[in-house]
Amino acid sequence: MSPTTSTARKKTALLLMGGGARAAYQVGVLKAIATRYPRNSKIPFDIICGTSAGAINGTGIACYASCFHLGVKKIEWVWRQFHTNQVYYSDYPRVFRHLLRGLFSAFQADYANKRPVSVFDNTPLKQLLSKILDLKRIDRNILGGYLSSVSVTASSYNNGDSITFFQSDSADEWRRAKRCGQRTLLGLHHLLASAAIPVLFPSVQIHQQYFGDGSVNQLSPLSAPIHLGAEKILVIGLEQPRSHDFSERLPHHPGLATIAGHLLDTIFADTLNSDLERMQRINNTIETMRQHQIQTNLKPIDSLLINPSQNFNQIASEHYLSLPIAVRSIFRLMGIGQHSDSSLASYLLFEQEYTRRLIDCGYEDGMHQLDNIMQFLQQT
Repeated sequence: MSPTTSTARKKTALLLMGGGARAAYQVGVLKAIATRYPRNSKIPFDIICGTSAGAINGTGIACYASCFHLGVKKIEWVWRQFHTNQVYYSDYPRVFRHLLRGLFSAFQADYANKRPVSVFDNTPLKQLLSKILDLKRIDRNILGGYLSSVSVTASSYNNGDSITFFQSDSADEWRRAKRCGQRTLLGLHHLLASAAIPVLFPSVQIHQQYFGDGSVNQLSPLSAPIHLGAEKILVIGLEQPRSHDFSERLPHHPGLATIAGHLLDTIFADTLNSDLERMQRINNTIETMRQHQIQTNLKPIDSLLINPSQNFNQIASEHYLSLPIAVRSIFRLMGIGQHSDSSLASYLLFEQEYTRRLIDCGYEDGMHQLDNIMQFLQQT
């Protein structure tokens, strides 16, 4: 497949949502899709948009846009070899030294140059990304016609806006209520900002603003791919199947851990579902207008959502003891145990036993839906 073949079909976007360690699932789905393409094939996406951990996966694929198989293998190898200390410090001395520094900074004067406050220090993630990602390749792939646009979304703590940083061959910047797109050369600081889960990881300064996880205040996750020119959007979400057994009720008021897990579930999943519903209503409106021969500049956007078929909380519970003892101690202080009802561990369990299970789960789901996925990607 040559770089120019993408012009014969609708412009296709890959949208990767955030979810911490759960993002290993996305690698499995992409691995399944790659089985239908020749080994020397370019990626089947013109646009790649990512948020949080999905942004890291997305830029990893974008760096190898000229060879889809190689890009998938590169990010799969990283996820299969993962350990928590590659993402954030997880030994007793550095974990509690970081917490004490954060505690002391709370007593500093407001005019002091304070350190960013967080539960964990994710310096190892910055070191890891600098080793495995050559972001200069993105620009070369865009110039070579293997890719049209790449975007990373982060949330501004200064004004609460959702900011999409993007590289593109032709897309213009945009501004809408509480969200905008800014053209730039993507760097590690954009990825770290997008993946900075509030409270858990420190904020990141970009120019004169401070940023956190892109899933926060992301009222319209589909906005970025649409503004970048997508006519079809393949979304790989990370929302696990929900229980419909209403008899499963909490025996007492939810604890801090349960509430924290619930907030993360809301941040990473709920806005996507509502945005997809809104887009479908617009598509229906456009179709009705066409049937009545009413002229409109709007165009329908096709979408396909892939979500996990298995419960990540249950899988995380099975591998909970693989977490470093210092991290388990922090979790215990928050009321999280191996069999607690909080989903927090499923976002922070960066251990290879867990991430490998999620990759396999994603691969199985991808293979199960592969015919639908390929039909969606190849439609014109």
